[in-house]
Amino acid sequence: MLLLLKEHIIFIIIKFKFITNKSNPEVNRRNAVKNVLALSFLSVAGFSGYKYYSRFKEANIKEIYSYKNLIAELAETIIPKTDTPGAKQANVQDFIINIITNCSSVPEQNTFLDGLDDVQDYCKSNYQTDFVKCTAEQKIEVMRHFEEKSLYKIGILNKINKKLLGQPFFVRLKALTVIGYCNSFYGATEGLAYDYIPGAYQACIAIQPNQKSWATK
Repeated sequence: MLLLLKEHIIFIIIKFKFITNKSNPEVNRRNAVKNVLALSFLSVAGFSGYKYYSRFKEANIKEIYSYKNLIAELAETIIPKTDTPGAKQANVQDFIINIITNCSSVPEQNTFLDGLDDVQDYCKSNYQTDFVKCTAEQKIEVMRHFEEKSLYKIGILNKINKKLLGQPFFVRLKALTVIGYCNSFYGATEGLAYDYIPGAYQACIAIQPNQKSWATK
């Protein structure tokens, strides 16, 4: 749809130049401007209508299960395996699928599914393969692209965008990855500092050098 919008804009510009540059003296410049403005309005209105429809149409949520491997690789790229287990080993992909399927609104489901489609399309367009088969460097480049795409440089625009269209795909992906990892067995016991028997409540505990964040508060 974005490509169609770009084609509309290019067509409008070409038509405007064609109309205003003709040597025919009978051409009414005012009518030409009106025609261009009308075309512009129809293009923007059509795009806005598509965005609204794509967010509020009934989500084919079962489709998310076909993206399980993709979600796992995206989460693993955000929290990779090092000396501690990564997101994939912690089964963060199952957590994300569960949240999107059972704890998300229809617009949120559509936004997430569209985001997964966008990732696949971007990888095929730029690397001629799926995200799962990309190299580690390519995966990081893809993540950076969608991170930059998800946020505006002006803060107020992010608030407006979130209010109108909800949380962007990549922002929610990162948030769910972190939440899912920190609440998993591997994340809580190995990725974070976990006290099996906390004992008496202590309001303030000094953090030791190189200590991990506490799994519980």
